[in-house]
Amino acid sequence: MGRHDRVRQLKKLSKTIGIYVLGFCLLLGLAGCSANWTELLSEAGQEHEVWNASSDAQNGNLRVVFLDVGQGASQLLISPSGKTMLIDGGNNDQEQVMLDYLEMYGIGRIDVMIGTHPDADHIGGLDRVIDHHDIGAIYMPKIQANTRTFESLLESIQRKGLKVKTAKAGVVPDWDGEVQIQMLAPVKTSDDSNNMSAVLKVTYGKVSFLLTGDAERESEKLMLESGADLQADVLLVGHHGSKSSTSVSFLERVRPQVGVIQVGENSYGHPKEEILNRLAEAGVRVYRNDLQGSIEISTNGEQIEVLTGR
Repeated sequence: MGRHDRVRQLKKLSKTIGIYVLGFCLLLGLAGCSANWTELLSEAGQEHEVWNASSDAQNGNLRVVFLDVGQGASQLLISPSGKTMLIDGGNNDQEQVMLDYLEMYGIGRIDVMIGTHPDADHIGGLDRVIDHHDIGAIYMPKIQANTRTFESLLESIQRKGLKVKTAKAGVVPDWDGEVQIQMLAPVKTSDDSNNMSAVLKVTYGKVSFLLTGDAERESEKLMLESGADLQADVLLVGHHGSKSSTSVSFLERVRPQVGVIQVGENSYGHPKEEILNRLAEAGVRVYRNDLQGSIEISTNGEQIEVLTGR
């Protein structure tokens, strides 16, 4: 698919897949859950305009967009007041796609940028974003990679005169006062880049997101042992649905209602059937970039709406 075809497709980010309403725990008699969602299907083909982050049309919503960057990962967050956060930027071949996305959403400044870990499929497009946009703060874990991709990112950071802040458990990025942001990992230093992934919990009102990068079982175990509140309504399924992540104990603690898998055509067999079955058994509704394009989850703090690119 050509770049212009992709942009035209993105501008049709219009199908309402479902609206999930919070607060049915008592009605359903499910003890211990923070929220249960009942699906209200809209009329087939109902269209929604993509809101512009720079306009006054935020309507008090937090928007979390899981960008379709193929076999890679990138999340764009737009706060109720229009603040922006970009977590990862896909692979090297997604640089122009990243710029197109930001243009489509009307974004000229990234208030907070986070490179979860130095793997190319997560940071490959960030250098071009830095080159073409104003950047507020940038966070990365203390782990390096001996790759041209990582070097290119550092060069872009240096040209802009930015200073990298350390991404680790306990860090609270200064973003939007209405939205709680906390890093839950990495808890400890590891030689494994995946297990050094920055993991963020984002909470707005009663709705929470857990964005996990490529964190694997080692990191999940440390987060469980840390006593952090891991419960979240929306889970970015770890490591593109690899069986190295999303352990049973971790999934039981998070108790998500929705899972998003950032995955594209790949030779790894992602997402693994074992993980898909585990999510299904836990009652998690799954959305995937390879099947549904970009996935935008918008919430007013009480309920969410999911829109997909196709």
